Amino acid sequence: MRTFVHHLGNHTWEGVPILKYKEEPGTHFKQITRQVLSDCSPDFKTQLRYFEIAPGGYSTLERHQHVHQVLIGRGSGHCLVGGQVHPLAMHDTVIIPPLTWHQFRATGSDPLGFYCIVNCDRDRPQLPSAEDLKALAPSARDFIRI
Repeated sequence: MRTFVHHLGNHTWEGVPILKYKEEPGTHFKQITRQVLSDCSPDFKTQLRYFEIAPGGYSTLERHQHVHQVLIGRGSGHCLVGGQVHPLAMHDTVIIPPLTWHQFRATGSDPLGFYCIVNCDRDRPQLPSAEDLKALAPSARDFIRI
């Protein structure tokens, strides 16, 4: 288990590869990367990840059974959580309840970077059906990108 990860500047860490956001077919996202800063261990059953969305980019609209917490670490943007769209700024925290549709967008001129803490034992994301999209509030439907 790694006990220290050295920050190299420019939102990168020594020995931590910059990965594709997702590799599953059928996902919809634009200009986003992820870095796994701490992986799971028998004693600490969470994972800390850093995501970065380029200006104009967005994460997948999804939901899952697990809760997770997000801390904004860079830039600004907006997020959809359930039926509400929230502005995001540095150090804002977002808690995403189970089975809640959510999506992050970098709406400013700089990348939107955020840290995400999740349990190691978690379910796979669920993507919305046409019926799910119709059931969203009009403000949420206007916000989302697919």
